[in-house]
Amino acid sequence: MLLTIDIGNTNITLGAYDDDKLIFVSRMATDKSRTDDQYAIELKSILELHNAKDLKFCGCAISSVVPELTFIMSKAAEKITGEVPLILGPGVKTGINILADDPSQAGADLVAASVAAANLYPLPCFVIDLGTATKINVIDENGSFCGCIIAPGVGISLEALSSKTSQLPSISLTTPKKAIGTNTIDCMQSGVVFGTAAMLDGLCDRMEKELGKKVQSFVATGGLSREIIKSCDHDIIHDAELILKGLKIIYEKNRKSK
Repeated sequence: MLLTIDIGNTNITLGAYDDDKLIFVSRMATDKSRTDDQYAIELKSILELHNAKDLKFCGCAISSVVPELTFIMSKAAEKITGEVPLILGPGVKTGINILADDPSQAGADLVAASVAAANLYPLPCFVIDLGTATKINVIDENGSFCGCIIAPGVGISLEALSSKTSQLPSISLTTPKKAIGTNTIDCMQSGVVFGTAAMLDGLCDRMEKELGKKVQSFVATGGLSREIIKSCDHDIIHDAELILKGLKIIYEKNRKSK
C-alpha cells in the first residue's frame, strides 16, 4: 500500500493505493497550527473510517505548497506508515523536464499534476487546476513542462465579493440557468462561474496559439473544477485525483532508481 498526500492551502487530500487501485480518497482542512501528533491522530481516524487501519503501507509520497506543514505532515505520516515519506522537491526524479526560468520554483502540486498528465494523456496537454488559485499548466509534445498561468481562484473571488462589499452575500458555487442574472445571487454566480469558464477558454486559446501546436487534451482537477468546466467551450476531461496519480508515478520512479 502507498499513501499519497497533497498539502494545499485550503485542503489536504489523501489517497491510498493498493498497486494501481485507488482504495480511498479523503480530505482534511489545512491548519498550520496543528502538530504532527494531531495530524497523526486524524490520519489514523481517516484510515479507520475507510476500514484501512490494518493495512500495511510500503511508503508515502507527499506534495506540499504549504512549507510550514511539510515537515509536520511528514512526521505524522511516518508515525502512521512506519516509512519515511518521499517529499516532492529538488532532487526527486520526476521524469519530466521543467522548462521554467528557475525549476526549483515550480510548485509541488504543479509538478505532480504535470507528471500525471504527461504519462496518462495525449500530448500536448493543458492541465487546469481550480483550487485556491486557478492554474493552467502547459505540457508539450515531448512531455516537458513549458510554463503556466496563475490567477486568483474561484473561492478567493467569491470571498472577495462578499467580504469587500456591503450588500453582496456569501453564496454557494452553482451554475445559474442563464448568464443574465435577474437577482443578486444569480448575478454573482453567473459572474463567477461563466466568467471563470470564459477566462479558461480564452486563456487556453491564447496559450495554444503561443505554443504553436494543436493541444490534444485538456484535463481539469481541483476541488471546484467539476462545476466550472461544464460551462467551458473546450472539451475538458475531469480528473479529480490527478495530483495523487502523479505522486504515485513519482514514488515508483524513485523507488525503482534506488
